[in-house]
Amino acid sequence: MNRFLTGVLVLPFIVLVPLALATLAPGTGAKDQMKNNTPDAAQGDPADPSSTVAVRVFDTNGQLVGPISMPRVQLTEDEWKSRLSPEQFRILRNAGTEQAFCGTLLDNKMEGVYACAGCGLPMFSSDSKFNSGSGWPSYYQPIAAENITERRDVSFGMVRVEIVCTRCEGHLGHVFDDGPRPTGLRYCLNSESLTFTQDDRLADLGEVSDAVFAGGCFWCVEAVFEELKGVYSVESGYTGGDGTPAYKDVTSGTTGHAEAVRIVFDPKVISYEDLLRVHFATHDPTTLNRQGADVGTQYRSAIFYRDDKEKAIAEAFIADLNDQGVFKSKIVTTLEPLDEFHVAEPYHQDYVCNNPNNGYVRAVAMPKVEKVREKFADKLKETAQPQP
Repeated sequence: MNRFLTGVLVLPFIVLVPLALATLAPGTGAKDQMKNNTPDAAQGDPADPSSTVAVRVFDTNGQLVGPISMPRVQLTEDEWKSRLSPEQFRILRNAGTEQAFCGTLLDNKMEGVYACAGCGLPMFSSDSKFNSGSGWPSYYQPIAAENITERRDVSFGMVRVEIVCTRCEGHLGHVFDDGPRPTGLRYCLNSESLTFTQDDRLADLGEVSDAVFAGGCFWCVEAVFEELKGVYSVESGYTGGDGTPAYKDVTSGTTGHAEAVRIVFDPKVISYEDLLRVHFATHDPTTLNRQGADVGTQYRSAIFYRDDKEKAIAEAFIADLNDQGVFKSKIVTTLEPLDEFHVAEPYHQDYVCNNPNNGYVRAVAMPKVEKVREKFADKLKETAQPQP
C-alpha cells in the first residue's frame, strides 16, 4: 500500500516524434445562522516574488501535510550558484541533463522520499520508483500532484512534457505516457535534481508544525491566528469527542467535541510558545465550558497536545500564568491528547474574513482581532499591520 500518494495525476500527453529520441533523456536543454496550464518551457514568465503556491510538505513529525499556501522560492543566479553544485545548477536552473546510467540515485533501492535539490519540496516516494531501463530514475506517480508543474517542451524538434518543481521552478526532467500501471506514466528524472531521505529520517524534511487550540467559537480563534506572521493556514474543526461530528451535533453539546482550530506554522518564524501566548491573551481561560454568551463543553478552553513535549510546554506555560496571577481566577484550560481533528464544514472556514458585517463577527470576533493587533504588533503579517 502506498504511504504517501494522495491522488493520480492523469493528463493527456502528446505523442512524441521521434519516439526513440523522446524516450532517451529526461531533459536535454531549454455561528448557526450566522490539469495545470502548460506554457512553452522557453517562454515561462518569472513568477511574482510575492506570490505563493499550494503544495504539500512534511511536518516536523515526518507526516505529509497540505496543500499549504507557501511562498515561491526565487533566488538570483548568484544565490542559486551558491546553493547548488555546478552540475545541479546546470540541470536545475538551465534545464540540462545528466548522462544516462550515471546518476547516483538510479539504482537506489532504499525506502524513502526524493525531494527537489533546489528547495527541498517532496517530489516522489520510493513506493512509485521502478526500473524503466531508460538510464534515469523513473517513477510512475509524484508524491503530490501539486508539487510538480508541467510545461510543453518543443526543444530538439520534439514535443514533450517537461516537469519542474512547483515552488522553485527547478528543472526535474520529463514525463512520458509509457509507464506501468496504475498511472501508465513514466516520470523520468535527473539524479542531480533530487535529494534522498530515508523513511526513518523524514522529520528532517519537516518545514511546518501544527497546533490545535480551542477557546470558544472557532470563528474567533481562527481569525486571531490568521493575523500572525509564520502561520501558513488555520482550519476550523472539531476534536476531543466521539464519532465523526457535524456542526449541528457539536452544538448540541452531546458529542464531547470542542470547536477548535488547527494552526499550521513555520517553527523557524513563530514558536509553539508564541502561539500559546497569543491564545491565552485573546480568550478567557478561567471560565469553565464558556466564552461570553457561548456556553457548553463545545466552547471549552483547551490545548490538544500531539506529544509529551507539547504537553509539558503547555503545562509549564499555564503554571507560570497562575503563579504570576495574570488572571484574577485560576485557569481552567484543559490539556487533552490530540486524537483526530475533523475539519469543519466549508462555510465555517475563513468565516470572519468572508462575513465582516455579520453581527456576531463585529461584536465578538473583531475585538479579539483588534486585541492581537494591539498586543502582538511585532508578530503580525504585513497585511495585518494596523493602519496609523
